[in-house]
Amino acid sequence: MRSLILLALVGLAAQLVDGSLGMAYGVTSTTLLLAIGANPAAASATVHLAEIGTTLASGASHWRFKNVDWKVVARIGIPGAIGAFAGATFLSWLSTEIAKPLMSVLLLGLGVYVLIRFTVRGLRTDRLGQPLRKRFLTPLGLVAGFMDATGGGGWGPVGTPAILASGRLEPRKVVGSIDTSEFFVAIAASAGFLLGLGTAGIDPAWALALLIGGLIAAPIAAWLVRLVPPRVLGSAVGGVIVVTNARTLLSLDSLGLGGGVITTVLALLVLGWIAAVVHSLREHRRAVAEARDEAPEPEEAPALAG
Repeated sequence: MRSLILLALVGLAAQLVDGSLGMAYGVTSTTLLLAIGANPAAASATVHLAEIGTTLASGASHWRFKNVDWKVVARIGIPGAIGAFAGATFLSWLSTEIAKPLMSVLLLGLGVYVLIRFTVRGLRTDRLGQPLRKRFLTPLGLVAGFMDATGGGGWGPVGTPAILASGRLEPRKVVGSIDTSEFFVAIAASAGFLLGLGTAGIDPAWALALLIGGLIAAPIAAWLVRLVPPRVLGSAVGGVIVVTNARTLLSLDSLGLGGGVITTVLALLVLGWIAAVVHSLREHRRAVAEARDEAPEPEEAPALAG
């Protein structure tokens, strides 16, 4: 029961982050399942089963708050589903000994990308309003869908920064469109896992716990996307993913590292993570202050005669 409550809380927290940042539900949830000993393919399958419900609720909530661009959803969701089905089938064929370190490497790479992307570069907004083309969204959807299924998460970490980096869609609509299109990815990935694995290793109670937490958080996250600074949240989430998966890789028996070495490396990573969050917070405050200084002052009302 304690583990189910923990999973529900993780699902809630992950959906809060995912719904406000457009990434990290799958990566965060899969990382936890791997940490408690789940089979990599079964962990990804469990998360994607839960995501069918959470992405549907998240998409509906974002639609209600007008955070969705339906053209983007259609152009990236369909190729994303194709890539996810292929990735799920591929992961189902791998042995556990190969899949676990492979998934940790993928998750670590995604975490590093998210951390650096939001800490160093922030967001680009000088191209807002320009259309996003199929020749950009189609390959992006295929790659992001494949990464999502094989890494247990990746749709948001790949898709959201790529569209944000284009600067052609306002951040809240990027997040809403990515979260909504992920519904198709979750269905396709689940179908691929069920075809490759059957129900072996998939715990329905775990999926239900993640789903309940995600359903509670979905409408809150859709509202928070207008308020939470994406740069700060991106640095925080990226750091969590990096530290957790670095610990998994450093603990592999094949590396033969001692406890002191592992602790030292993890401590350095945590310090770097804290520095990244502090830097992002300072840069966000600086950007807000500059925008306030550049805003034109309101004209004074003329004095009333008499």
